[in-house]
Amino acid sequence: MPPERLSPALARRVVLAAQGFGRRPLERPVGLRDVAGLARRLGQFQIDSINVVTRAHFVPAYSRLGPYDPALLERAAFAAPRQMFEYWGHAASLLDVELQPLLRFRMNEGAHSWGGVDRVARENPALVEHVRREVADRGPVSARQLEAEQQGDRDRSHWGWNWSAAKTVLEWLFYVGEVTSARRNAQFERVYDLPERVLPAHVLAQPTPTVEESVRGLVRRAAAALGVATEPALRDYFRTRPAATQQAVAELVSSGELVPVQVGVAKGSWYLWHEARLPRRLEARALLSPFDSLVFERARLEALFDFAYRIEIYVPEPRRAYGYYVYPFLLGDRFVARVDLKADRARGVLRVVSAWAEDPALHGRESVEVAEELAAELASMAAWQGLSAVEVLPRGDLAEALDAAVRRG
Repeated sequence: MPPERLSPALARRVVLAAQGFGRRPLERPVGLRDVAGLARRLGQFQIDSINVVTRAHFVPAYSRLGPYDPALLERAAFAAPRQMFEYWGHAASLLDVELQPLLRFRMNEGAHSWGGVDRVARENPALVEHVRREVADRGPVSARQLEAEQQGDRDRSHWGWNWSAAKTVLEWLFYVGEVTSARRNAQFERVYDLPERVLPAHVLAQPTPTVEESVRGLVRRAAAALGVATEPALRDYFRTRPAATQQAVAELVSSGELVPVQVGVAKGSWYLWHEARLPRRLEARALLSPFDSLVFERARLEALFDFAYRIEIYVPEPRRAYGYYVYPFLLGDRFVARVDLKADRARGVLRVVSAWAEDPALHGRESVEVAEELAAELASMAAWQGLSAVEVLPRGDLAEALDAAVRRG
């Protein structure tokens, strides 16, 4: 019978186990089945266009499975039979393809929340029909290929990205589900095609759930992926709306799938997934992308891990506390450090721009232990990325100890 109260330490272990951390290292190379299984467990890998070490969607599998061939993730997402597809989950994401029916309600609602894109599409029905026909006739096709025909449509007065009207219409058709992403090209641009030429037939053949069924299904998947969470965290995982999420949570509590629990002295209502593992012990060592699903919802992260995290990519450099692209470092069941990383591929070096201990009082033996574990993980990440060395710059309160650990090798 699930407990009514979780200690903070047990809650952290439940969360990490649900997210796929703490498993024994594989005694064989990571395979396609492992990557696809992780995609099913987490539901999604968030995509981001910034590439400092590697693309964000490649990192979660590395963090949990260890070094693997990123081509496996590309195969799962972009080769038949597809096990993932690109759409809007928490944000732009590669999602478990079995979630597609549950996201049709979002497609059916249209891109109303993205006002400018919706307006362009609705004010240009002839262009919508033209782009729809072009994808059908020429797909897979990129926006750049279509833009070549639409130079006269380019309006630079409103679009921060200088999108053409054709690109805007493509994004609208992608949101409403009339086209989908066949792959990403070398410039990391979507290449569009019709869903029936991309998605598995058995997925497309599934009946469309009601909005209520869809939100309940998404909250169910979020709960399984999070282990223990608040309603805002369950809502945030797939960005479902507050009232619909609250209704789904109430229904899942009624069915016994979500179990209300008290987590230490944390405020608010917490819910435990009824099938969540309750590990007595869990050991993990991982660097996490800023877009990892473990750190999606900041309030839950701080309440459970006492870890205040902010992505500082869009913060002006003089005001950044830790750096541009900062990876949290998980050791055991706590975040013990964070590092600002950059791959210097010309020199074959993984550069640690700054390194910070999470506990500013860390010193002596504890500092050395954290630095040694972090150095080992950085060496693993560098090798995974085909880089031959790790270089630590002298910024941050952990930099000196980390540099010494790296040099000891």
